[in-house]
Amino acid sequence: MIFELDNVELSYKDKQILYGIYLKAETGKITGILGSNGCGKTSLLKIFFGNLACTNKLIRIDKKATLKKLYSIKKVKLLSQTDFLPNTIKLSKLFRIYGVSWQSIVEKFPSFKKYHNYTLAQLSGGERRLIAIWLSIKSEGDLVLLDEPFTHLTPLYIEIIKKELLLEKENKAIIITDHLYNDLIEITDTLYFIKDGCSRFIEDSSELQQLGYISL
Repeated sequence: MIFELDNVELSYKDKQILYGIYLKAETGKITGILGSNGCGKTSLLKIFFGNLACTNKLIRIDKKATLKKLYSIKKVKLLSQTDFLPNTIKLSKLFRIYGVSWQSIVEKFPSFKKYHNYTLAQLSGGERRLIAIWLSIKSEGDLVLLDEPFTHLTPLYIEIIKKELLLEKENKAIIITDHLYNDLIEITDTLYFIKDGCSRFIEDSSELQQLGYISL
């Protein structure tokens, strides 16, 4: 399945944030988005998902255009940077709601076994983030949008999540943004860079040095 977001225009208080944006994601591939803070990466994911209105956009699914919000016609998951899961529901119930096996996370993170009847409110910030990531990538979906998933995770947790993303991409299209560009570049098949409101397809990571985003 191929998802395309094209001709995106977004303005805020008469200031143009995004324009001339093109983004493509497809089943079997991880698409990465890089750019400096405030360049519009988060807004772009929200526009793709359908919960942020913009001046103009065109969404195509398998080359067929649609005017409907993407989440209303396809199984799309959006991991935002802020907490979005209810803090008072037990994790056991939350995993049932998402259709994700509790054992799947315990196998990768054995220390979580004791949390089966905990609520999110009883976990640390990093643990809550890991739960949100796990449910987003492991639940059924056609497209997964991940906004800064590695934030607040330990290096060991990041490595485990990266391996899981490589497994999950076989049946899903995945888009990911993160300021930890080395981790992002390592797992992405396609990479875009956002600067001055426009998207640029990156063929080689050395281009990011030329653009002044990373240094040797």
